[in-house]
Formats: sequence, structure tokens, C-alpha cells
Amino acid sequence: MSKNYAAVSQAIVDAVGGASNVAAVTHCMTRLRFVLNDDSVVDSARLKAISGVLGVVRSENQCQVIIGNTVSQAYAEVLKLLPEGAVGQQPAPVKNRITLKRIGAGILDALIGTMSPLIPAIIGGSMVKLLAMILDMTGVFGKGSSTLIILNVIGDGAFFFLPVMVAASAAIKFKTNMSLAIAIAGVLVHPTFIDLMAKAAQGQQVEFVGLPVTAVKYTYTVIPALCMTWLLSYIEKWVDRITPAVTKNFLKPMLIVLISAPIAIMLIGPLGIWIGSGISALVFTVHSYLGWLSVAIMGGLWPLLVMTGMHRVFTPTIIQTIAETGKEGMVMPSEIGANLSLGGSSLAVAWRTKNPELRQTALAAAASAIVAGISEPALYGVAIRLKRPLVAALISGFVCGGVAGIAGLASHSMASPGLFTSVQFFDPSNPMTIVWVFGVMILAVVLSFVLTLLLGFEDIPVEEAESEKARPAPALSV
Repeated sequence: MSKNYAAVSQAIVDAVGGASNVAAVTHCMTRLRFVLNDDSVVDSARLKAISGVLGVVRSENQCQVIIGNTVSQAYAEVLKLLPEGAVGQQPAPVKNRITLKRIGAGILDALIGTMSPLIPAIIGGSMVKLLAMILDMTGVFGKGSSTLIILNVIGDGAFFFLPVMVAASAAIKFKTNMSLAIAIAGVLVHPTFIDLMAKAAQGQQVEFVGLPVTAVKYTYTVIPALCMTWLLSYIEKWVDRITPAVTKNFLKPMLIVLISAPIAIMLIGPLGIWIGSGISALVFTVHSYLGWLSVAIMGGLWPLLVMTGMHRVFTPTIIQTIAETGKEGMVMPSEIGANLSLGGSSLAVAWRTKNPELRQTALAAAASAIVAGISEPALYGVAIRLKRPLVAALISGFVCGGVAGIAGLASHSMASPGLFTSVQFFDPSNPMTIVWVFGVMILAVVLSFVLTLLLGFEDIPVEEAESEKARPAPALSV
């Protein structure tokens, strides 16, 4: 992306209808995610023409602008362009007919919108846990060393308190009080409550005002806190209506907590756990029934899921599966081939193209995908733009996913698979996993590279690239 983040961000905001059209904005690893008051005024062609924008994804009233690894800098500049209080304001209500499609889209939007801001913390914690595992394996610190214990605690913090993080993120998504959401989620991971649930799991009767409480462990979970915060957004509005103005400072928050927390403990929490367990069980079933083929299919489909943002739907399942079994063997292994295949196809484009600007873009995208496992620059900056490299990457991703499945590779943590994060697939009890991981990575790069050269692509003429670069310049005021 251009280093002039202020100018590019101004152009993006103008293209989505101006600051007054932005109801909310956040970002994930590579995308600016705008929630808009009026989706019809977005100029998609103008957005895509901005230098530094890799792609645009539209759904309902949300517009996702793919920036790449520098999205945080662009996000900071976007915030400066919005009037105070604009972010987080609720769009004007629009009455739409309720359909299964709309309900499904709403659920996915809530899940993706809540989880995306948490990905950096989850990845950071995962990598620290992997570091602790490697230090333990190599014997740098003795068994039971306090240093290893502290490192594991540091890495585990994001997962242990995941319900609290989810509640905070969901409170922004559902426009409800964040401190109340955090307080209620904190009940679920309170040491005394955790101890009480452990006793309930052993058969001890636990009741609240005479009603039985289901034994549930909430650490490492996503769905319960997400559902609880969604319900809180309605409880808060109802309590606000029934409490007198003179008592709102103390009575309103007390009633919200007294109503929401027991509902979370006795109803929403267990229901959320059952939903999360059901989704995880479905993934387990598909994997156990199809075996390596499920990994191959996922590897072939992964770039398409990233294009639609659907890949974030698997985040809760991956977290819960790793928490329950210590590893995840379908989604994460499929990403090895998918990410590095996009990198390999970008390398082939850089090798073959006569366009210096495209070569530079392709090389940077390849490095991002292969080294860091961040594939969006390669996907949007090269593969989709030239089409045939995308086909090559999909084929290679399917083949490499199959190989990873046959090898039985599984991730012990959650980070975008790439060269730097390949350690997450190492199994101390099976040293051959090291060979398999690097074998799949090499195969992905080589196969996608060769397939891209065989399929070919329509190169972008230098003159066309220069004219495209020149067109948006006035809007950017660079």
C-alpha cells in the first residue's frame, strides 16, 4: 500500500459515501470493515481503482476493503476522518422481510465481526505457547521451570479469558455497554465459579434460587459469550425503559447484571456450549468420514472462503478443538497448501511478467504468503487480478491438502500457516512431522509455480498499468 496512508484513507472514505455514511468501522488482519448507513452509494469501481486497495467485498450493509498487511495504519487514518461519535452509531433501522438467508447472513456477520478483532491476540498467544513448547522440547529450561510456567501463562491468557474478549468485541458489534458485557462474561471465568462447575461435573448438586445449574467449563469458548452479549443488548434497552430517570445511575446497571448473569449461567451458557460442541462434532465427523479428502477439499476451497470472509467462521471451531484435543487436523493443515500455493503462483507471475510494477507486487505478495502465511495480498493483488494463477493455486491447494491429510498433520496452535509459523505442526512424539510439513510447503510452492507457468496468464501491459496508476492520482491528492 502507498505510504501516504492519509490520502489513501481519505479516498476510501469518499468512495464508501463519505464519513456521514459510516456507521461503524473496524479491521482484521488485512481488511477495513465498514458498516454503512446506505450501501447503495458505495462506488465499488472507484474503490478498486485506489492505489493500495487490493480488493472489495460487499455483503448486506457491510463493505470490506482489502488493504493487506498495512491495514492498521490505514485504519488509524480512517478514524481521524470520522466525526467524533460516528464510529459505533447505529444505522437507521430498515425494515426487511425476515428470511432464512437474511438470518444466516446476520449470524455469520455477527460471528465474523466479533472474532476478527481478536485474531491478533489469539495468534500472539498461540505463538508464545509454541515458543514455550519448543524451549521445553530442547531442554533450554528444566522440567517444571518457573520460566516455562510463566511463558505458558502468557500464551494461555488470550484463550483462558476468551469469553471476556469475545464479550468486549461483541458489545461493539451489538451496540451495548461493554463494561457490563465484560462483567457478565467475567462471572463465567471467575475462579470460584470455575471451582463450583468442577464440583458439579463430579456430581455435586449446584443450584441457583432452587434451579439446577448445568456443569459447563467456559474458558476457551466463544459461542456462550457471543450469545450472552447479543441478549444483553436487548436486556439493556428493556431495563432502560422501565427504570425511573433518578435511579438509572445505580438501579439500571444492577438490574441488568442481576438479570443477564443468571440467564447466562443457566440458559445461554449451556446452550452456547452445545452449539459450539455441535459445530465441532460436525467438523470431526466430516474429517473422520472423509479423512485426507476433507483436508484436500478444504485446501482447494480455502482461497474462495477467504474471498467471501467465510474463513473466519472456522475460528471458534479451531479454538475449541485445540482446547479439547490439543490439536486440529482438518482446517489448519489445509491452509499450508492454500497459503503457499498462492505464494508460489505469485512467484511465477513475478518470474514471467514484463511489467515492473506487477513484478514488485507479486514478489511482495509471495513473501507475505510464504513467509508469514498472510495470503490476501497474493489472492487479491495477483491471483484474482490475473485469474489463471488463482486456478493454479486452487489445484495446488487441493493436492497439497490431500498430502497433508495423508501425512496426518495437525496444528497444535492457531496462526496463519507459513514458514515462520510452521512450528505449530511439529509433533514431539513424531519427528517425521518436520519432514512432512516442509515437504508440503515445498510441494505447494513448486507445484503452483509450475501450474501457473503452464496455464499462463494475460500480462498487464506497462502502458495500461501506468494509466491505471495515473487515474486515481487526483482523488488521492498525492
